[in-house]
Amino acid sequence: MKLGRVWAIARKEFLHVYRDPRSLIMALAIPVLLLVLFGYALTLDVDQVPLAVWDQSGTADSRQFVAQFSGSRYFQLTDPVSSYKELTYMLDSGKALTALTLPRTFADDLNAGRQVKVQFIVDGSDSNTATIALGYAQAITNIYSNGILVDRIERAGGRPPRFPLDVRARVWFNPELESKNFIIPGLIAVILSVIASLLTALTIAREWERGTMEQLISTPVRPVELVVGKLLPYIAIGFADLIIAVVMGQYLFHVPLRGSLVLLFATAGLFLLGALAQGLTISIVAKNQLLAGQIALLSTFLPAFLLSGFAFAISNMPLALQLVTYIVPARYFVTLLKGIYLKGVGLEVMGAEVAILAVFAPLMLLIAIRKFKKKLV
Repeated sequence: MKLGRVWAIARKEFLHVYRDPRSLIMALAIPVLLLVLFGYALTLDVDQVPLAVWDQSGTADSRQFVAQFSGSRYFQLTDPVSSYKELTYMLDSGKALTALTLPRTFADDLNAGRQVKVQFIVDGSDSNTATIALGYAQAITNIYSNGILVDRIERAGGRPPRFPLDVRARVWFNPELESKNFIIPGLIAVILSVIASLLTALTIAREWERGTMEQLISTPVRPVELVVGKLLPYIAIGFADLIIAVVMGQYLFHVPLRGSLVLLFATAGLFLLGALAQGLTISIVAKNQLLAGQIALLSTFLPAFLLSGFAFAISNMPLALQLVTYIVPARYFVTLLKGIYLKGVGLEVMGAEVAILAVFAPLMLLIAIRKFKKKLV
């Protein structure tokens, strides 16, 4: 491989990118757009859930119980309702996702030591939000009930019971439990996959459609020189996108970067090289920009988004899909990103993931070189 020929091909591709500012702007704007959309719009945090309350008791005891919900950050009270029909309308219209119904005998039963039956209704259209909101309501109710029991025992002159277990939770790696700290690192893998699917998947196919491939074939340029030269400009664009993502994550979303920045860029380079080589292979095989773009979208972006563990936990997927995720390179890169960003771990923990990417990158590069033939047919 002669570096002069590689640089000539790379320079030609750089000029093409430079003369097509729309593609360059798109390549640099996509990370910003995705980070802003996912960072602000996509959130897995469940708080400020709209809660409609029908307090039929209207007593100080019932208001104290309702205050347990309104005083937490997990529920936000809507306008009060005065009938079951109004409560149903609030749920049907989406103005409330949860509803709380207190009976007329709430205070009487509570003061008489009888068990009070309270109805908590959850809109199950969004199963994830409904499950979490139900857990919040049960926790608030248990705390309120335990407080009443302890108060009764103290009033009777007894000694409050010592609960058998004293659980003191401590959250590691993401103490604030903010979903952006989980989403932004994994989004880097999606961004780099998008660059691969939108840019390199069209390079060789574009040469065939424009009729310039015949000129390249007639030159003494070898397949390895052509492939490497074609990849260099997009590697530079990919690293520019990576820098944009890291800077925005650090200073706009304040996502902690606890691990090694060098390891982050090194592993990102391996993944980027493999993803770009994969896109180039698709372009070589398809020889058509529309077909190459569609294949790239299905084979790079969608697996990185759906099967990498970025948005959906792999452990919750059916077994068949869990097995499929092992051949998705983004799975290992997402694991590395979360480990570097949130846990601050290195090769001693994630050596296997790095090794897989170290095999994936040269393997895809070799396939791209093998697939390219200096023939018109």
